[in-house]
Amino acid sequence: MSTILAFLLYLFVLLLSKLTRESIELSQKICKKPPTQVCPTCGSEHLIKNGFSHNGKPKYQCKACSRQFVINPTNSPVSEETKQLIDRLLLERISLRGIARVIQVSWSWLQDYVNQKLARTQRQIKVSVKLPGKLVIECDEMWSFVDRKKNEVYIWLAIDRNSRKIVGCFVGDRTRKSARKLWASLPEIYQQSAFTYTDFWQSYKTVIPPKHHRAVGKETGLTNHIERLNNTFRQRVSRLVRESLSFSKKLNNHIGAVWYFIHGYNAELDRI
Repeated sequence: MSTILAFLLYLFVLLLSKLTRESIELSQKICKKPPTQVCPTCGSEHLIKNGFSHNGKPKYQCKACSRQFVINPTNSPVSEETKQLIDRLLLERISLRGIARVIQVSWSWLQDYVNQKLARTQRQIKVSVKLPGKLVIECDEMWSFVDRKKNEVYIWLAIDRNSRKIVGCFVGDRTRKSARKLWASLPEIYQQSAFTYTDFWQSYKTVIPPKHHRAVGKETGLTNHIERLNNTFRQRVSRLVRESLSFSKKLNNHIGAVWYFIHGYNAELDRI
């Protein structure tokens, strides 16, 4: 009988100690304050919950700067080295989805990054002519499309025959107004002093001063450089490939991509 009572007493003490330990842990959890979350941008603690991410993590929004973020995100921020690599890849014939696969970044982030970069790209050419000698330029227009193939967009280009640099550009239709915009995009020294070779498109004759202009055929070889430049654009800008799915859906992105390549092309010639 005494053995049974001792065993029951042992069980009672064991149960009592377990309950005491659990109550202590519970009280500690109640009293312990959760870690304070702060905005990673401005450091503000004034946050509100703002739904959940695609993988179920809670999202927060900062009331001070409106930044939305996730605590302990799975994907780390894209480094500056990766962004510089993307900037170089944009000058090659690689689609944006191809870049996203190679660099292993999300498609949505890459699209936003590229759109912002193209929007910030300067749409004017700064050319410094070192020698006041005879200037010769060649002009031509190249067909492209935006959103669908029936929506034709023409890229008007002017190239310096001696330096091979692009000195003028306008993206628009194939009318006299666009030819006038191309001529206006040229630096003043080219408008005043350069002699211009073009094809027989009528718009050139009505815009370029007759004493500085000569219309020629391809067989003369006097527009070979601008014709070769058109091929370079087709080969290195995926948006301009004739049979391609990498076309632009928005005109602003199309224009920005053309100017981004122009600045990169001229910069390459400076390094040679």
